[in-house]
Amino acid sequence: MDQPNTGPTSTLRDQEEESVHRALEGYYRAGKPPWDTGVTPPELVALVEGHGAPPPGRALELGCGTGTNAIYLARHGWEVTAVDLIDSAVDQAREKAEAAGVAVRLLHGDATRLDELDAPGPFDLFFDLSCYCGIPLHRRDAYAAGLTDRATPGARLLMFGYGPEPLGNPTPEVTSWAAGVTADELHARFTGWEVIDVTPGTNSVPTFWFTLRRDA
Repeated sequence: MDQPNTGPTSTLRDQEEESVHRALEGYYRAGKPPWDTGVTPPELVALVEGHGAPPPGRALELGCGTGTNAIYLARHGWEVTAVDLIDSAVDQAREKAEAAGVAVRLLHGDATRLDELDAPGPFDLFFDLSCYCGIPLHRRDAYAAGLTDRATPGARLLMFGYGPEPLGNPTPEVTSWAAGVTADELHARFTGWEVIDVTPGTNSVPTFWFTLRRDA
């Protein structure tokens, strides 16, 4: 029988996850986090309202922040579940959804541990604005598996992420954040999905919009 991993690697992994939590909480305590602009990105608008837009179905937002995009999806007919690691962000999202008069299922929890949350799916759309690229590397397979288990055939994942940090840049707050995210990584981790589009972002540092489609 395999024994639980309680050695140095396990300890480092726990510390990395705790570092992520502290860093994210710090952003919210200091004011509005850079990813929480209060404006729905045009890339999501194009997917929901543009040519060839899918009919509204069930959507799961990973790392919903204060709820801007979950509320947008609900206003456009989607049945929305939204998850965030930071409880104060979820509280703000709940207040905003109530004020907007829309129904959003808001869950406080870890996007890499969906089995521990009331988010069984299946979902037709997943939206991720800077969540995955902030996840420690050792938890990313669990994130991918959680979405795969809850995806309908043909489901879409729209993800915004930062690219890898260039060599020589200052060390980020969390070690794994320097890894960023690439199309090659998503292709390797998301078994049963196809990376159908990669569009560079307009930020001053390398960013990308990735669109993945679950195999039918």
